[in-house]
Amino acid sequence: MPKIRSRLFVASALLFLASSVNAQRSAIDTYAITNARIVTVSGPVIERATVVIRNGLIAAAGANVSAPPDARVIDGTGLTVYPGLIDSYTDLALPPPPAAPSPSPGGGFFAVTAPRPAVGPNSTQPPGLQPEVMVEDVIRTGGSEIEAARSIGITTALTAPRTGIWMGQSALINLSGETPQEMIVRSPVAMHVGFTPLRGGTYPGSLLGVFSTLRQMMLDAQRYRDSLQIYERAPRGTRRPETDRSLQALVPVVDGRMPVVMLANSEREISRALDLAAEFKLRLIIAGGREADRLTERLVKQNVPVLLSLNLPKRTTAALPEADPEPLRVLRERVEAQQTAGKLAKAGVRFAFESGSMTNISDLLVNAGKVIENGLTANDALRAFTIWPAEILGVQNQLGTIEAGKIANLTVTRGDVFDRNSRVAHVFIDGRPVEIKPAKETPITTTALTPN
Repeated sequence: MPKIRSRLFVASALLFLASSVNAQRSAIDTYAITNARIVTVSGPVIERATVVIRNGLIAAAGANVSAPPDARVIDGTGLTVYPGLIDSYTDLALPPPPAAPSPSPGGGFFAVTAPRPAVGPNSTQPPGLQPEVMVEDVIRTGGSEIEAARSIGITTALTAPRTGIWMGQSALINLSGETPQEMIVRSPVAMHVGFTPLRGGTYPGSLLGVFSTLRQMMLDAQRYRDSLQIYERAPRGTRRPETDRSLQALVPVVDGRMPVVMLANSEREISRALDLAAEFKLRLIIAGGREADRLTERLVKQNVPVLLSLNLPKRTTAALPEADPEPLRVLRERVEAQQTAGKLAKAGVRFAFESGSMTNISDLLVNAGKVIENGLTANDALRAFTIWPAEILGVQNQLGTIEAGKIANLTVTRGDVFDRNSRVAHVFIDGRPVEIKPAKETPITTTALTPN
């Protein structure tokens, strides 16, 4: 009997402990933002409404929604709740680029931080021509760059390799998580291509060589795919094809199952990208897109969206009385860059905003305000940070709007999100609040997006 009582006592204690832990988890995982203005993006703005978050998802949102008794309540009086903002092309969460030796004028070598292409193990191709490289293998949690992005309301980012021709495959990540695996929303998302020739005397060293190499590797991938299919249908009596990870990674691209993001800013680059996509029937996405407004008809006809950089050109030095006036061409480019988004929207080109090679992430929303002042509506600017990137990247059922069942990524502001005087009050990622630290002049290393 004493043993039975002892076992019953232990079992009761364990049950009590489990129920206590479950209650704590429920309290931690359930939040309610009440009396707030909710910008759902998918529908009308709802005044004095409540958003309920449970287990990382949006459980309910609306004017007639009540806070559950187990929820941690946040009074949203005077606050506006938006879907979490998406930066549609960055290198957030990547480790810093390794130092590369460069020849000095005196013939010696010194360390510089010019990024080098990522390298895939056992590749048949040289660095810069390795499409099998995957961002998910190297992303890291935390860091000042991620904190700076969250401080302006960014909750999600498409992270892509920095350099190369066949640069590798990107991952869509949430900017919070204890492990890299917790951060990943989707991977791979797309194959990424750059048009910058390889350095150091390595082929291809010219733009003509770059396009020749891109074409040749896609033709090789088609033949590789066909040989694998022949072998799988009748392996007996057929020589087994050699494994080629680089060509294997391109098979979903040439089959049209994986989109291809090509970094292209000038009209000529974008035109060549469109030609290449038409030739191989690729699912093309343009990134950068500085002069995309000059090719709107082709973009619409080929159904090609644009990840438009908000790294707007600006004067890099102080204006001095004795300095020569800036050339008219430079002034014109500065003005036209602020009008591109409005022209794309008017022409019906799908687009989303990305930070480009911006050295200070705090400029992202400031530049969005400049774009709004030059022809883009505020509603379309918000869509370009929320539902449009979600649609372009194929995660519209998970992100981009405030709807029940979607991932609870929320940006809560005091004031309109594009108002220079607004302030981010709360950020939720995967249903949990994250710490917001004051924005600093923190550079973000997105060298792959620098205009050519």
